[in-house]
Amino acid sequence: MSLDRRSFKFGILAGFMLLAAVLAGVAILPHSGSDVAAAGNQTAAVTASMPPALPSSGFTDVVKRTMPAVVNISTTRVIKSKPNAQPFMNDPFFKEFFGEEFSRQFQIPRDRRESALGSGVIVDKRGYIVTNNHVIAKADEIKVVLNDKREFTGKVVGTDPKTDVAVVKIEGDNLPVLEWGDSEKLNVGEYVLAIGNPFGLNQTVTMGIVSAVGRANVGIADYEDFIQTDAAINPGNSGGALVNTSGQLVGINTAIFSRSGGYMGIGFAVPSNMVKKVMQSLVTKGKVTRGWLGVSIQGIDEELAKHFGLKQPEGVLVNEVMKDTPAEKAGLKEGDVIISFDNKKTLDPSALRNIVAETRVGAKVPIVVIRDKRQKTLTAVITEQPKNLEPEAQSEEANGEGTVLEGVEITELTPEVAHQLGLPSVTAGVVVSNVNVGSPAERAGLQTGDVILQVNRTRIRSVSEFREQVAKLGKAKSMLLLINRRGRKLFIGIEP
Repeated sequence: MSLDRRSFKFGILAGFMLLAAVLAGVAILPHSGSDVAAAGNQTAAVTASMPPALPSSGFTDVVKRTMPAVVNISTTRVIKSKPNAQPFMNDPFFKEFFGEEFSRQFQIPRDRRESALGSGVIVDKRGYIVTNNHVIAKADEIKVVLNDKREFTGKVVGTDPKTDVAVVKIEGDNLPVLEWGDSEKLNVGEYVLAIGNPFGLNQTVTMGIVSAVGRANVGIADYEDFIQTDAAINPGNSGGALVNTSGQLVGINTAIFSRSGGYMGIGFAVPSNMVKKVMQSLVTKGKVTRGWLGVSIQGIDEELAKHFGLKQPEGVLVNEVMKDTPAEKAGLKEGDVIISFDNKKTLDPSALRNIVAETRVGAKVPIVVIRDKRQKTLTAVITEQPKNLEPEAQSEEANGEGTVLEGVEITELTPEVAHQLGLPSVTAGVVVSNVNVGSPAERAGLQTGDVILQVNRTRIRSVSEFREQVAKLGKAKSMLLLINRRGRKLFIGIEP
């Protein structure tokens, strides 16, 4: 009996000791010194891998400094409707029954006013506001409302649909201004804030991170180099500010990827460096001046990389050099792979197109190319892009795979056939008259009506030359074709 009491007392004492240890944060577990060190190292590793902690006050200070410069832009335009004429109203019976005035009402055009909301950012004390072109496009009236409730009438300074950037000006005193930031210094994973007026909810702030940079081929504008973010962006945010944690403008929110019409975690912003250059050009010159090289280009896939001796599918393939252009004068040739332009890497056609466009007219720039598997440096003097010329086209990439040109039928290219294809009568080559479905050539992208100009970098002028060149390569050999498709040159690689 006494033993049970002692056991009971000991149990109570042990329980109190355990409770005290837990409250003191002490783990009652056996361990060694190495275990403690390992646990400490693991904690340090986890802490190091976590993103930087938010300041205790969040982004309150940043928002206070940046929000006043983000404005609400409302536009109005008058849409003229066609007369609402009904055929039966011209019938004498109806005119007599209802009267001339009633019939005439159906002939009067019914104009209607259409309104839209967006955002903008004041970036200059003189009243210059940057926004999206699609926010103010075709607007008859532009009203700008500031954070302090002041209202102004906006005047369009200039627009650039190719980047979806526009500049609006207001006349006012003591205007808040948002400082420009360097968008090229943005890193993936960096915190950003999106400020705008989604759904007419003025001065809304959302937070996210930079999901990606250099996004192109999105299909929003001709020149794309978007910042992708998961900060919530919705209709009405267009033209608003994307700011970094220093309170600097790093982008103009432009569009979202959505299947529902609302936020789905993917938004795009035009980088501030591009916006700033477009604005300066519009303000000083009234237009955007872009550099021009004068080449037709395409991307490079794995098959083309093998043909041109590249270690990886990077760079931009030149499929045509236009006459009397900076490219021709610099010595660029068909089949050159541009890997660097003005000391900047050109990983794909979009990158090269943007770099060339932003290059100062008259500038001498080095161009590094791979020609015949050897690196070569050329120098080009950039000229202004012609007004009637679209941006240098990015050709579709060939998805070549398979064997040789089995299943491809070709015919002679006569002047008459060249004329039918819209080509100069002096064009030399052979015409593809048929491509079997499922053949390697068809899978590679070869089409009926394509004119084959080269086989493995050798010029082809007749059917006999084509067959001779193909015979030399053998059935198991890969082929590189240069074709002319409706006036546009393309390289296509076909693999066994």
